[in-house]
Amino acid sequence: MDDALRQKLKKLPASPGVYFHKNSAGEIIYVGKAAVLKNRVRQYFQKSHKDAKTQALVAEIVDTDWIVVDTEMDALFLEAEMIKRYMPRWNILLRDDKTVSYVRIDMKSEVPYVSFTRNPVDDKATYIGPFYGKSAIEKAVRILRKVFPYYDKPYTGKKTLNTDLGLTPGIEIDKATPRDYKRNLRKMIRYLEGDRKKLLSELERTMKQKAKEGNFEAAAEARDQLMGLKELQKKIVFSDKEFLDISSDQALKQLQKILNLDTPPRRIEGYDISHQSGKNTVGSMVVFINGAAARSEYRKFKIRTSTNDDLKSMCEVLERRLKHKEWDFPDLIILDGGETQVKAILPIVEPYKIPVIGRNKSGDHSKSADVTLIIPEKMEHVKLPRGGHVARLIARVDEEAHRFAITYHSLLKRKNMLN
Repeated sequence: MDDALRQKLKKLPASPGVYFHKNSAGEIIYVGKAAVLKNRVRQYFQKSHKDAKTQALVAEIVDTDWIVVDTEMDALFLEAEMIKRYMPRWNILLRDDKTVSYVRIDMKSEVPYVSFTRNPVDDKATYIGPFYGKSAIEKAVRILRKVFPYYDKPYTGKKTLNTDLGLTPGIEIDKATPRDYKRNLRKMIRYLEGDRKKLLSELERTMKQKAKEGNFEAAAEARDQLMGLKELQKKIVFSDKEFLDISSDQALKQLQKILNLDTPPRRIEGYDISHQSGKNTVGSMVVFINGAAARSEYRKFKIRTSTNDDLKSMCEVLERRLKHKEWDFPDLIILDGGETQVKAILPIVEPYKIPVIGRNKSGDHSKSADVTLIIPEKMEHVKLPRGGHVARLIARVDEEAHRFAITYHSLLKRKNMLN
């Protein structure tokens, strides 16, 4: 470890966050989370016994950056997002694939139960993840169970010890109905998907409104959930063994420079169109806030005007999206397409003064595809270095927009086949 890195490590905060180990080429080779950044990151450079793989990783580390977050839960979600963006080599070498987990909830069941799986399948259940570190997400969901009681096995209608402990919704003792249970499960799903601040605000409004209406039982339920979630933010979700405000995200800083923006783009929206020979045409809008996917902000559009013209479909999606003043406006729009798409969209977004760029990739949505940005001012084509910070962020936004569009298209296709 050289003096520059040694001095940098002295600035590590005693806060939760995500850290990024880099090699001499500036490549991110490992992403990890920490309840206390100062303690966790320094452990790599202490003279304690390490296994051979960890020793090899440490030998490559030349620099370390970090992102500070509010809670350990936030670090858990951000780590998962950043591993998806960068796919660091040492995360694959040091972690067994078995540690990747999804939370599974079959909301179509009359009485759903919550479970964990490594292999999501197309069974119409809700899958949340992937999360990197099986024990961390399991512990987080166990803590959430005290706020949103759930069944962890198929419902039998029989009273159990968990009923007495208040860890089930109590359908078996007529304490709640399946409808009440599903309503609370949807809140838990929103929390796990990152929609935490909005959920807390809604619970506070519900508590006050129900109290005003004299529905004190509903007000008390909202109060208990609100207080439980606030308390959850103070709990440690994972061990120290297991930090970056927006100005520290290299991709956002570099994107600001490339596009000559006043500030790094905090909210980025990506758009894509999906159809099959003009049938079941849909548009997707994905949202990245501070460089991380904000799934609760995603929106999907069933195309009304044109079914087999991607250009017209994209224009329709942007026109409909910009009518929603209640949604925060983006700092940057990324389109799936080249000059033609950018030129068509410019008149729509210019009145709102929203920067827009295109990604020209000739239909290749893979992470390894070349990333060429189309910048409107001079219709300049900027080819980004493959594997660089900006290229990986753009590819991640594009990948999500494409996945979300395909998922909605497939859903409509299945529905129409049944009709």
